[in-house]
Amino acid sequence: MTTVLREYDGHVAIVGSGLAGLMTALTLAPQPVVIVTRATLGAETSSAWAQGGIAAALGSDDSADIHLADTLAAGDGLCDPQTAQAIVSEAPAAIAALERAGVRFDLDGEGRLSLGLEAAHSRRRIVHAAGDGSGAAIMRELASAVARTPSIKVLEGTQARALLTQGSLITGLLVSTSSGTAVIATSSVVLATGGIGGLFDATTNPVSNFGHGIALAAKAGAMLADMEFVQFHPTGLDSARRPLALVSEAVRGEGAILVNDRGERFMADIDGTELAPRDVVARAISAQLSQGRRVFLDARRALGDGFASRFPTIHRLCAEASIDPARDLIPVRPAAHYHMGGVATDLKGRSSVAGLWVVGEAASTGLHGANRLASNSLLEAAVMGMRAGEDIGGKTGRPAPVKGIGAIRALPPAETATVRSIVSRHLGVLRHGAGLDEAIAALLPLAENESPNADPAAVALLMAVSAMLRTESRGAHARTDFPLKRARAERRTLTLSAALDIARTTSHSFARSA
Repeated sequence: MTTVLREYDGHVAIVGSGLAGLMTALTLAPQPVVIVTRATLGAETSSAWAQGGIAAALGSDDSADIHLADTLAAGDGLCDPQTAQAIVSEAPAAIAALERAGVRFDLDGEGRLSLGLEAAHSRRRIVHAAGDGSGAAIMRELASAVARTPSIKVLEGTQARALLTQGSLITGLLVSTSSGTAVIATSSVVLATGGIGGLFDATTNPVSNFGHGIALAAKAGAMLADMEFVQFHPTGLDSARRPLALVSEAVRGEGAILVNDRGERFMADIDGTELAPRDVVARAISAQLSQGRRVFLDARRALGDGFASRFPTIHRLCAEASIDPARDLIPVRPAAHYHMGGVATDLKGRSSVAGLWVVGEAASTGLHGANRLASNSLLEAAVMGMRAGEDIGGKTGRPAPVKGIGAIRALPPAETATVRSIVSRHLGVLRHGAGLDEAIAALLPLAENESPNADPAAVALLMAVSAMLRTESRGAHARTDFPLKRARAERRTLTLSAALDIARTTSHSFARSA
């Protein structure tokens, strides 16, 4: 029997406890909020693993307009300029808000914020905390701020299972706990559930991140956008560890170079060299790997014995793999790192479903376009968390009564192994029409059933259908059968029902030709 958690009636329900979710909760204070998180607060989040920091135009030689230009260039024609302008312009306010929450950013010798350089940024504008442990340092302080805020309650070890609606309105959130299923009656839900890296064998994200929030929103009828665009970080540490450890772009920002096992600097003649946009670097590395070569990051000359002090977290991860970056080459390979697609939202975090806001990597605001500019993700999470909180504030009314809760049935806990195999084979750095058709045919029956594969398969199917429909190579989406860009860049939106209809047609055609 499903119970109703009456103590949370009318609370804003936030699903996920990464940077975006916690910023939303803190912004809403003193309005009552309940955070639903499957792990402990702030754990199993990509935010806590972020090394690179937050992009913010704070230098004397920088401006929001220059930051915007870099963002639009990386986005390869698909950024929403208005959205991008709004978010990058609010970077100083986001940094200030984080400082008020207790975050202490790194300072230079003169007591000013220390600004780092990352790929495709034309200025030093990356704000760090604790060096390459920025995400962990930020999340530690935000979790502490949440604990000090009496209006915020936290349900740990609790999994969101479905959004409840009556007509076109959100009326509640179905969750599963150690004692069974329960309902939080609310008219305001915020999804801050992170990305989809767990759908790939090679990822730098928590392996449990399979697009859970996207699945919840899609099944409630929300519009999705740009689902095909997955950014592969060029330099995952190539070891037996899963998920792959991340070797931050900041290492290349400090002068490290890429070489193959012949000692050739294969990026030397590419515009931007090692600091070209991530999609360019990832494809160059993938091309080397496809030729049977191995690829390494060489930081020996640029950093040498200073590597350990400049990048202590990466140094520790390398040591786990018996690598000394001061003396050894660091083996690297591309790994799924960030999803530019997600639930389509406006600049207030509103989805197409009334009462549903989505923030952070689960959302697609239009900031990132076809390829995220490095360190714009934590910026977006902070800014949009605050914007959503400000928009929700004062809007929450008394939720409609939840009817028939005894009949509510949630799907079993998600399993990703089967889907991960399909996605890794056909939706990696380089894609091809035949492989996409095969992926759609394999994913469709999984997405249509009620097995543990259903939610991951639905997210993967949305990605595969979107990739099939985009007959060009743009940003992070590269098709070997359509290597050129179309003259006109177009964002694509679709619903799960539309994707299923397209998949059925594609699957029937694939079956006839097989």
